Amino acid sequence: MRMEGQGESSNVEDVRGSGFRPVHGISLGSIVLALIVGWIFHINPLALLGLVNGGPDVNSVPASGVASTPHADDAQARFASQILRSTEVVWGDLFAQMNRTYEEPKLVLFRGAYPTACGMGRTAAGPFYCPDDHRVYLDLSFFDLMTEQLGAPGQFAHAYVIGHEVGHHVQNLLGILGEGGGGREAGASGHSVRIELQADCFAGVWANLSQHENGWRLEPGDVESALNAASKIGDDTLQRRSQGTVVPESFTHGTSAQHVNWFERGFNSGRIQACDTLNARQL
Repeated sequence: MRMEGQGESSNVEDVRGSGFRPVHGISLGSIVLALIVGWIFHINPLALLGLVNGGPDVNSVPASGVASTPHADDAQARFASQILRSTEVVWGDLFAQMNRTYEEPKLVLFRGAYPTACGMGRTAAGPFYCPDDHRVYLDLSFFDLMTEQLGAPGQFAHAYVIGHEVGHHVQNLLGILGEGGGGREAGASGHSVRIELQADCFAGVWANLSQHENGWRLEPGDVESALNAASKIGDDTLQRRSQGTVVPESFTHGTSAQHVNWFERGFNSGRIQACDTLNARQL
């Protein structure tokens, strides 16, 4: 994807000066697997590594400092800022069409660990959205992990991750995140799965409309890279990779095929109305 000349968001907070020392005595492979499994299944990766509930000290909470804007020479941070700006334009217009005002989220770039309104954010948890403070939290090293460990390279695959997390922000503003999870939280067609698939669909809507509204363009292979990334985070794929079996009753994000399907629905239609996963009879 070509983003030359694209504007950057003023809503990026760079707090990477507040570091968190790396965990010692654990193999890199174990850390990577815990990160991936924790991000997908919303499990504390530190628990997977045996570093909580009586485990070794995982260092102190970082001191929170004043956030700054990313350095002009930081290509990854500038790219993330450009993607965030494109989401602001698209969702701002879509909300205006609904006679609503879009509240732009903040994107917090952190490294290691950082306190959030939803608890301590950690690199090992992967990118996440906190509905309590309307912020997306991202350690840019996750993009390297996507390329090297998940087999999901490409800028548009990375953009998809930001688009997905902003999709959760849109759900929050629309009151969808708080809708009837109840006893339907887990399982292959549960509330959690429907929420995650809708965020994928919203990411597809953004990708479709942003090209026209911001003037950047997708290149051959870009959509395929996003679909590849979506396929890598399916519950079935991750369960098969981590434990060798698939247990649909424990799904929280949906299958790889469902991720791909709902992203394509949003991308092909460019319409938020195409993303009603909560009432879909078949996911």
